[in-house]
Amino acid sequence: MAKKKATKKKATKRKKATKRKATKRKATKRKATKRKATKRKATKKKATKKKATKKKKATKKKKATKKKKATKKKVAKKKKKVVKKKKATKKKRAARKPSAAFMKPMQPDRLLGEVVGTKPIPRTEITKKLWAYIKRNGLQDKTNRRMINADTKLRPVFGGRGQVNMFEMTKLIANHMWEA
Repeated sequence: MAKKKATKKKATKRKKATKRKATKRKATKRKATKRKATKRKATKKKATKKKATKKKKATKKKKATKKKKATKKKVAKKKKKVVKKKKATKKKRAARKPSAAFMKPMQPDRLLGEVVGTKPIPRTEITKKLWAYIKRNGLQDKTNRRMINADTKLRPVFGGRGQVNMFEMTKLIANHMWEA
């Protein structure tokens, strides 16, 4: 019996010790939650303060920008007046002159002469006349507009090829003319 009493006492002591530990744990949890709550409150206060200061700054900025805009408008009006005066005094520039190399008369050979004529004319005019011939006869490819389909007059100019890229065309034409 004495042994039973001793074991019962030990068991009750253990239970009491575990109860104490549990209450201590609960107390520490409560303290931790209180700390978290106070931190949250503090951060909320800081956030509201920040918002209030931001609003104040925003209103100050708006006022400053309104003032700046008003002054800018005044300055812009003054500038317009000045610009109008300057325009009246500005001299007109001469039209842009083409390069002398492009304006040299070139003599087309017999094959190219059938399309653009046999008289010596500048390189730019030869290109214009060739494009006029292409458009007049509908030689530009319908699906791929960069390609030019050669007809009986253009085939020998294009070196026997049936279809030529528009960028290659000028290179191929250069072989059929020389300086007059």
